[in-house]
Amino acid sequence: MHSPFPGMDPFLEAPDLWPDVHTRLIVGISDVLAEKLSPRFIVAIEQRLIVAEDDSPLALGAIIPDLAVVTPARPGVTAPLDANYTAPTLIEPLPEPEVRERFIEIRDARTRRVVTIIELLSPANKTPGTPSAIAFERKRSVVFESRTHWIEIDLLRAGTRFEATAGKSDYCVLLKRGTDYRYAAWFIDLRDPLPTILAPTTADFGDVTLNLQQVFETAYARAHYADAVDYTRPVPPPPLPPADAAWVREQVRRWLDARQQPRDAG
Repeated sequence: MHSPFPGMDPFLEAPDLWPDVHTRLIVGISDVLAEKLSPRFIVAIEQRLIVAEDDSPLALGAIIPDLAVVTPARPGVTAPLDANYTAPTLIEPLPEPEVRERFIEIRDARTRRVVTIIELLSPANKTPGTPSAIAFERKRSVVFESRTHWIEIDLLRAGTRFEATAGKSDYCVLLKRGTDYRYAAWFIDLRDPLPTILAPTTADFGDVTLNLQQVFETAYARAHYADAVDYTRPVPPPPLPPADAAWVREQVRRWLDARQQPRDAG
């Protein structure tokens, strides 16, 4: 079943859902582009490994514990010089928590040169000061100085955004061509369908289109998010403006009614 919304589903921005959504969208985008670009180009899903620091503001604690399970010291394990003491509890620290972030590279099949990079943002990319955000911004700066094309897809309302697109819409897609100093942007609000964007390659091959709404709808259906998401709960932060909040409630009400009708009819 389709989402209650014409474009991005704000309920899928929840931290517990987004990693799965991110993976499915990355796979969906790569599959669509591979069909259009093969055999001239290779569309590959790559990943970078980020080690989160202890003082990182990223809330990894909800997923990764700070310390391993503690184990009380057992009598007789060692032979202390003086047995008249209280046995301590041994605590074994876990390794530094690791975050793997996936992105897409379009490469020339003959030369293996990276032609285009496609990034789908995660909350960590948009949290200033985190290792993920620092690494991401550094990578963006390097690519902007190269002849590689850059596509940045932001389907999260929370967090910071690239200065050229900040504050202009709920969601956004940024395109920086390696051959142009200017930026192209698709600004998307909550009530809008996701756009069909351009994915540039080489000068002789040109651009191909990428229908993000179609990719999203396919991922939504295959993941059965209609059954997994509790649409009676509030929309994940940040809070919506009153008009949008009322619109969301109405969309959900109609969607729930439509889901219930076939059951009543049976």
